[in-house]
Amino acid sequence: MDLNAIRQFLKVAECLSFTDAAAQLGVTQSGVSRAVSRLEHQLGVRLLHRNTRRLSLTPDGMVFYERSAPLLGDLEALGQALQDRRSSPSGRLKISAPSAFGRVVLMPILARLLAQHPQLNIEVVMSDRIVDLVEEGFDAVLRTGNIRDQRLIARPLAPLTWQTVASPDYLARHGTPMHPDELAGHNCLRVRNPHTGRPVRWRFTEADQEKMLDVDGNLVFDHGDPLLDAARLGVGVVQVMAFFAREAIERGELQPILTEFNPPAHQLSLVHQPSKLHSAKLRVFKEALLAEWGEAPLPQRLQEEARVRK
Repeated sequence: MDLNAIRQFLKVAECLSFTDAAAQLGVTQSGVSRAVSRLEHQLGVRLLHRNTRRLSLTPDGMVFYERSAPLLGDLEALGQALQDRRSSPSGRLKISAPSAFGRVVLMPILARLLAQHPQLNIEVVMSDRIVDLVEEGFDAVLRTGNIRDQRLIARPLAPLTWQTVASPDYLARHGTPMHPDELAGHNCLRVRNPHTGRPVRWRFTEADQEKMLDVDGNLVFDHGDPLLDAARLGVGVVQVMAFFAREAIERGELQPILTEFNPPAHQLSLVHQPSKLHSAKLRVFKEALLAEWGEAPLPQRLQEEARVRK
């Protein structure tokens, strides 16, 4: 079937005028008319009612328009995507990531990426709120937990692990808890859930079962970034993502505790629309992220790919 003829028919159907359609397509009116007639001959149906005063779609024409318009749009998007894949990464890349992950993990990746691709401009929203990927114009977002929107592609990354930590000074003054229940006698610094308004419960694993624990302390934050600073100052015990505390632990400023009760890992995914799949700028970002942070174990990736194909 002649794709060019379909494209011209769709423009006529939108304009309901051969003259206007020809002007927008940059071709002659007679050329558009011949293309539509050729398409009607190929299909064996009449697509347009023609008279001297106006054009209108026949019932067959309406069905053909409704079914072919999105198909042709997908083909054009695919062609653009393949061109983007061959081209050098350039233009604006807009991404979002949780605040702590963005500061600690993402910033070094972005610095190297910008040095390697000077034509790239990156806009980053580092926030723990769930942004609207489509409405806010993001190319990709990093999200934790299960991705329920079947219209999006989610690439599982290496999961997030958690640690409970405190400063050596705090532990010397207050003792080291050996079981999560002993945290009742300690100053546990917390974060308030922005959706519920309540402090986030701490998670542990005991006897292969996840255990949620309400802890208490004299300092509550609206987000997790300040937890590490307060813990390093010896204010109390905190539960944070392992990557966030790694350098402070290596410097001896913090000490892991209750390690045999560490909670289950948390899923992390790079999420984007299917139309962005072959974007050159997204591709180089994804490759850099996977090289630095890593990807999920193979079984999880296969499960996610199967979900996306459904």
